[in-house]
Amino acid sequence: MLRELRIENFAIIEHLELTLEPGLTVFTGETGAGKSILLDALAAVLGGPADMTLIRSGAERALIEATFEMVDSVREPLVALLEAEDLLDEERERVVLARELRQGGRSVARINGRSVSLSLLREVGRLLVDIHGQSEHLSLLDVRQHLALLDRYAGNAPWVEAYRQTYREWRQLERELQRLREAERDAAQRVDLLTFQIREIEAAALQPGEEEELRQERNRLANAENLASQVQQALALLDEGAGETPALTDLLGRVAQALHVIARLDPSQQGLSEQAEGVLASVEEMARDLRRYQEQIEYNPRRLEKVEERLDLIQRLKRKYGGTIEAILAYAEKARQELDTITHATERIAELEAQREVLQRQLRERGLALSARRQQAAVGLSRAVEAELADLSMRGARFEVAIHQVDDPEGLPLEDGRAVRFDERGLDQVEFLIAPNPGEGLKPLVKIASGGETSRLMLALKRVLTQADAIPTLIFDEIDQGIGGRVGSVVGEKLWLLARQHQVLCVTHLPQLAAYGDHHYGVRKQVEGGRTTTRVQVLEGEPRILELAHMLGGQSAAHLSAARETLERAQQRARALLVSPTQGVVGVEW
Repeated sequence: MLRELRIENFAIIEHLELTLEPGLTVFTGETGAGKSILLDALAAVLGGPADMTLIRSGAERALIEATFEMVDSVREPLVALLEAEDLLDEERERVVLARELRQGGRSVARINGRSVSLSLLREVGRLLVDIHGQSEHLSLLDVRQHLALLDRYAGNAPWVEAYRQTYREWRQLERELQRLREAERDAAQRVDLLTFQIREIEAAALQPGEEEELRQERNRLANAENLASQVQQALALLDEGAGETPALTDLLGRVAQALHVIARLDPSQQGLSEQAEGVLASVEEMARDLRRYQEQIEYNPRRLEKVEERLDLIQRLKRKYGGTIEAILAYAEKARQELDTITHATERIAELEAQREVLQRQLRERGLALSARRQQAAVGLSRAVEAELADLSMRGARFEVAIHQVDDPEGLPLEDGRAVRFDERGLDQVEFLIAPNPGEGLKPLVKIASGGETSRLMLALKRVLTQADAIPTLIFDEIDQGIGGRVGSVVGEKLWLLARQHQVLCVTHLPQLAAYGDHHYGVRKQVEGGRTTTRVQVLEGEPRILELAHMLGGQSAAHLSAARETLERAQQRARALLVSPTQGVVGVEW
């Protein structure tokens, strides 16, 4: 539900902040005062087209920001959409949409303060607001929505979900069948290839980590003579001595003995004695380690050749199957699984085809049951909409929910031998048809001309589909085009009833309609400092009476009296409907 709207430097609006409430909110004012500009701004912040020429003269940018309160009817899909994009605020109770238009043609869209694509802004906007008055904004003109609206009107959710679950199982089974059939077609060549690859990898008997060990061994074998010479030289210096030069261990032994005597005479030097003993022990350990290493060094050209061959084999396998030994082993495991699948493909295909028959039978039964419920609900929906249209001075207009199934050789087989197209929504194609005037043929709703007649059609549908339509905020513009005061009262009453379950915003020129508003805003255009600016103010009490009188034709005593009577009559009717909301309205002619 729209709670706050802030507009800066948009057309003739310099700065505007509105706080909006639930119920029916009406906007009135002279032609050109800026009522349509408000709706243009709302359309822009919902992701609609934005004309950069609407940036106020002299300003670098225009900004529109709308704050919405989450309501239960759209919470689940809205939260899912925002979570997927990491845009959900911590409280999970509001959504802030923003659109910034900049000179030069750049447009920036934001959701909860983060930049997003215009398509995402539009997708979120569709869940929150429905604007009626210009054809491009009419959600009910989207044929793809008709089936979902009919299902929600009929209360088909459990039947739709049962069918959809079976459909998902069928789709998963179909994908596996397709994969197995493709594997079966290429089975002979593929089996030979996989068998060769598995044997080649298994014959190598690879071990994780062995490549590094082989590289180290190759390095030792290739440098065996040099390593042996260097070890021998080190041992001579450490433990054997050279000519008249004593070994390092002998020299360190003497140092340790001298420090031991010093420590005995001067205990404060005990640390030096222990340090010398530690150094001597480390050098002796180093000499022992070198001797053990010396024993491992061998000059073995044959072993070096084998190591080189082994490393070469590993490199060839890495080029064919993966960059590491682990990747090669993983490839072999995957090949074994694929080979097993191909080997057992025929029996698995037969098993899956049997399951497919069961699922298709369930799809057929559930799809036809769902279709029967839709057919029954379509009759009730058509009659209800026609009754609403009669109330709105469109007596004789016909409305029909067209339901048909499309033959498709690749579709779902029915018991009568036909095969029909189907998807996760069922077997049916649904479209709303309308004949606005008696004698005219039924036509798709999308082909009906825009304007007041279309808005009344939308209002009739919204009234009937109130429970089915989850969009929390509805906006009607030009709904009173071409109708008189008596019909205006009927439209006002229907909007008021609609606003018991939705937030409804309406721009109107009819006082009979405006009188039904729970909240009334006056839109004014004024000139300040040579600049035209739009102002919006709440109208309550006497200012509202003055506005209604002005809409009735003037502010004479007679007009003021008529305005009070119009407002009182609307409020009395609203109170009566609040007590008995199912009470019908009387149709009128115009």
